[in-house]
Amino acid sequence: MKIFAITVSLFLLVQINHSSAQKASDSKMNQFISNLMSRMTIDEKIGQLNLSGAGDITTGQTTSSGIGKKIKEGKVGGLLNIKTVSKIRAVQKIAVEEARLKIPLLFGMDVIHGYQTIFPIPLGLSCTWDMSLIEQSARIAAQEASADGLCWTFAPMVDISRDPRWGRMSEGSGEDPYLGACVAKAMVKGFQGEDLRKNNSILACVKHFALYGATESGREYNTTDMSRIRMYNEYFPPYKAAVEAGAGSVMSSFNEVDGLPATANKWLMNEVLRKQWGFTGFVVTDYTAISELTEHGLGDLQEVSTQALQAGIDFDMVSEGFLTTLKKSLETGRVTRAQIDLGCRRILEAKYKLGLFDDPYRYCDDNRAKTEIFTPGNLKVSRHIAGQSLVLLKNDNQILPLRKEGTIAVIGPLSDNKFNMTGTWSVAADFSKCISLLSGIKAAAGNDTRILTAWGTNILNDSILDSRVSVFGKPTFRQSRPQNEMIAEAVEVAKKADVIVAAVGECAEMSGECSSRSDINLPDNQKELLKALLATGKPVVMVLFNGRPLALSWENANVPAILEVWFPGSEAGNAIADILFGEVNPAGKLTSTFPQNAGQIPIYYNSKNTGRPLISGTWFTKFRSNYLDVSNEPVYPFGYGLSYTKFTYGDLKLSSSITKGNHPIAASISLTNSGKVDGAEVVQLYIRDVVGSVTRPLKELKGFQKIFLKVGETKQVTFTITPDDLKFYNRDLKYDWEPGDFVIMIGGNSRDLKSAKVTWMK
Repeated sequence: MKIFAITVSLFLLVQINHSSAQKASDSKMNQFISNLMSRMTIDEKIGQLNLSGAGDITTGQTTSSGIGKKIKEGKVGGLLNIKTVSKIRAVQKIAVEEARLKIPLLFGMDVIHGYQTIFPIPLGLSCTWDMSLIEQSARIAAQEASADGLCWTFAPMVDISRDPRWGRMSEGSGEDPYLGACVAKAMVKGFQGEDLRKNNSILACVKHFALYGATESGREYNTTDMSRIRMYNEYFPPYKAAVEAGAGSVMSSFNEVDGLPATANKWLMNEVLRKQWGFTGFVVTDYTAISELTEHGLGDLQEVSTQALQAGIDFDMVSEGFLTTLKKSLETGRVTRAQIDLGCRRILEAKYKLGLFDDPYRYCDDNRAKTEIFTPGNLKVSRHIAGQSLVLLKNDNQILPLRKEGTIAVIGPLSDNKFNMTGTWSVAADFSKCISLLSGIKAAAGNDTRILTAWGTNILNDSILDSRVSVFGKPTFRQSRPQNEMIAEAVEVAKKADVIVAAVGECAEMSGECSSRSDINLPDNQKELLKALLATGKPVVMVLFNGRPLALSWENANVPAILEVWFPGSEAGNAIADILFGEVNPAGKLTSTFPQNAGQIPIYYNSKNTGRPLISGTWFTKFRSNYLDVSNEPVYPFGYGLSYTKFTYGDLKLSSSITKGNHPIAASISLTNSGKVDGAEVVQLYIRDVVGSVTRPLKELKGFQKIFLKVGETKQVTFTITPDDLKFYNRDLKYDWEPGDFVIMIGGNSRDLKSAKVTWMK
């Protein structure tokens, strides 16, 4: 007891000292900023609220450019989309050596899933279910970006989405709020590190606040509408988690919330974000979001700029609505000096916390730029993480792993397309240095394996559609040859092989911003190629590149082996080859449900029951909740993913079937590797609240553990469940739990679960 008391005392002393140090630091910051603001004109304060685009500015033209003139006049608080130490140093020099008050600039960029070393797209990253790896990817991204002069990233994107027609699903972590919250915390911690004042940390920006992933019809920039109880229970958790993790900035979304666009929504920005969640950083708009409020029907630029400021927006990205209208609105009494001051203070606080007032060139170290970007060590980590993100969807007759012998035909429009390996939002990548699938297979196969290749088909038949998905300069390498000629050539190559690897799917920009698709099937011409390859009678492995769940009913029924690879990043080909040849045992699990067709959308595992649910084990019953033409089931459920080994689950055991109050229960299950290969399994915990004051989901993810087992090894996997795991927002938006019966479920995906019931009393 004496040792325990000493430990507690030491812990409290550390906490008190930390709290005292934090208060002293905050006091010093507040005093510094108050002194600075007392010397600022109203124009300079408004200038801090203006985030400008750098355009094509070059190092030599900074002073003579229009943006250079604005910086010198104190009309710019930060720049986006400018990179490299030389350019950033030149621009920062104007701000801190030529402008009157020498206030440094913020430099931001979309560092989404890596800087120059690119990791899997975020949807792929989430399929690792490994928060340490996700945090590590963000940490490396921050180190590289900061080494090249940047101090701020417009990430993580934490929007929950259940509609794969929406292209930006690729940029998020899938459909589940619990998992999304875990990923959000890991990303913020990775970007910002333990200390923002270190020059290898960058400011995170949580986006898009809020509900952007629920855009109607899956169409980009479209409207959103939902009840508040759904907002709080299903869509808000990842944003809240990111704020609690200390994210320094938040980005408003384009969509409306409760009939009012987020950028002008005072309830969203002030009541929820600041009052309820305690956010103290700054809020930046998305690109030109303030000026776009006019198209929403809220007024001219002066009017909408006023509304945005009053709603709690601090930083105007590119619209220049604040810069050009706020002074006039102040003079006419439409806004107050206090509102302008508050936004200005928040921007200055971020710069202070980043250490820019101490050293505005802290991110402009030429040596770091030469030695810390795209390093062999970073590429090694990228390859490892990519391997963990791949999901084995099907493997009939154990076609995989491939043997390093005989002849392998690598066929398809994505087989040797290194420019599309990194996926969307890889703006700083050098695509020429990426590893294509063909290159990875050749490097891994060895001298005893013969590799043949053929193009097979274009990514898309339609040349106009093809041009729409390559607007950012990532070529699809479209060929002008007739489709039948390319397929005939591929078939002749396939006949000479022992096994066929078919690289098909989407190109990089078929998903991402403004890449919505009404048809989420594999393009018809690619399906035609697959049919021709299958007709050879040779075993076919489909390697699927995509940034969203696709409708794969036909593929699942006909192709014997399917490996979901997303867009794996810089080391794509090597990471895929590691899986194909069994150097790495696949362990990825889906974080989004794969529908049978677009007509099932939205489809997600944690749905609610209806008053007329479909009877278990049936497909169609009249006057029940079902379709005439397709079952309710997905092709692949949330949490699904195969391995080269077999995992056997024992019976689920609870420490108690009746409990009360805050007393926790333990849910345990034995997991055995009963196969022939060492491997890892993501064990998932789901809970159902059987009876509630409001309708509750059929199951909700409440925990997961990634367990590695050697062949024949068994481990007990235990989850501790407390009343916190039972809480939800009720009709009064009160976050609490209710007594009653709960079904506890554990298994390898959201469909195949062992269950037990517990009664929990208040």
